[in-house]
Amino acid sequence: MLKRVIVPSLFAPPVYAHASVVEAGTKLAFLAGAVPLDADGTIVGVGDPVRQTVQVLANLDEQLRAVGSDMAHVVSTDVYVVAGEPAVLSAVWEVVEASGLSVGPHASTLLGVACLGYTGQLVEITATAVVPEPGADDQD
Repeated sequence: MLKRVIVPSLFAPPVYAHASVVEAGTKLAFLAGAVPLDADGTIVGVGDPVRQTVQVLANLDEQLRAVGSDMAHVVSTDVYVVAGEPAVLSAVWEVVEASGLSVGPHASTLLGVACLGYTGQLVEITATAVVPEPGADDQD
């Protein structure tokens, strides 16, 4: 069973869903890249990767809640940063580490890239998360 989710409180994506949930014993949610857009589709924190990371994480949290999950249930992320130097990557990673993603250990890749999809976009995070059964306590 596959369910694609468009999150009403986020900017409507042009040709993709914010998340896909697949049930195969354990429900998993495969989230589209969270981007630094506000609900009106405006880039937040132009020129500031740290501010953009804060917005990306807030949007990621919205995506997770929309599919019945949360930061503690994220099992994998890819963090993309428009940067040519490790100091920028480190600054972004500090914000990621301070977020709720640090509650549940997950696999993560941090990448410096040349550009991302929206003009002025500096940060994007993709994630895969477990969608727990209501009332289930699966934190080990």
